[in-house]
Amino acid sequence: MRLALRRWIAIAALIAMTGCGPKPSQTAEFAQAQSTASPAAAQAQSRADYDFYLLNLSWSPEFCSTHPGSEECAAHPGLIVHGMWPQRDDGTYPEHCGMRPGPRDARAYTDMIPNAGLVRHEWQTHGTCTPYDADAYFSLIRRAYRAVHVPAQLQHVDHELVLPPVQILDAFAAANPSYPRAAFAVSCGNNRLTAVEVCLAKDLTPQACQSVRSCRANVVRVTPQQ
Repeated sequence: MRLALRRWIAIAALIAMTGCGPKPSQTAEFAQAQSTASPAAAQAQSRADYDFYLLNLSWSPEFCSTHPGSEECAAHPGLIVHGMWPQRDDGTYPEHCGMRPGPRDARAYTDMIPNAGLVRHEWQTHGTCTPYDADAYFSLIRRAYRAVHVPAQLQHVDHELVLPPVQILDAFAAANPSYPRAAFAVSCGNNRLTAVEVCLAKDLTPQACQSVRSCRANVVRVTPQQ
């Protein structure tokens, strides 16, 4: 399940305590993000090499089925951003690349990441390994998130679905024709959908996932949003 479920469970305690398609490489937002990298951040990048990003879109209803008191659950969301993680082609990834200032207002990003506690966690664990400052990093995540179209069958799910992972991949490929089909991976745990992951180059161009294993279950159950 590509560690997504374990990562999600590992931060559940943090969340509880805090309460808390066009090619984007030439966009002004991306250029602005590049210009905000500080010398210290560039040094951190040289120590934490990575090859691509893994955008993890967690299926929130599955998390909420075991954490109903979490902040995001009242809104019954579907796919939300867990994070956008620097990854290496060999399957390893850097984490915790030093203490750097976090976002000016963590709640400014809760439109895509479910609560401010998770925003801060994602910055310290993953964002510090990029050459960007915190607000530039989350702006890039928002750009990547908004570029992905969720297929109709995973919008407003009001009853449990039982789907082969390949059908979910096909649906995302059809909804995002400019993305390689292999840019998507399905993550599962106990034969239940936990996330859909998207592989992106450093300039946010979608690319085929090379070291990311997709769910191998015959079918997965999709927990309804309510």
